[in-house]
Amino acid sequence: MAARRGDGAHPFSQPVAQTAVTRAALGPEALVIPHQFLLTGVAPEHARELLRAVVALDTRGESSPYTANFRRLGYTDADVVGRRSDRLMDAVLAAGDPEAVAARLRAHRAAGADHVLLHPLAPDLASAVDQLEVLAPLLGLAERV
Repeated sequence: MAARRGDGAHPFSQPVAQTAVTRAALGPEALVIPHQFLLTGVAPEHARELLRAVVALDTRGESSPYTANFRRLGYTDADVVGRRSDRLMDAVLAAGDPEAVAARLRAHRAAGADHVLLHPLAPDLASAVDQLEVLAPLLGLAERV
């Protein structure tokens, strides 16, 4: 339906593999704009716990459409039910040093994304903007004026 009746799709909080699946399903003309949680400059263990707090808001658990989709992508119940696995958290969260985060964003583009919606995990707007400013030059984007 996204390809026929809309201009594309916006996969929310999905791994890069979903970007490739979405591009294949929609064809070359539709927009594919995946959502990407990100967190720069934080140890992976801490970043995963922050994201787990965000995704814990999804109380549908095993019956969630997200859970069903993760299973289609090859994740097991051990990954997706209850406390989400490190493997899954690492797949939906771009975290670590800025170069690693930028590499994940480039991976979405290589998988067929037209754009990537960036969602910095941050306590306030200024901190979110700080993360984006660090990433911009690594992605070939103009610096803020």
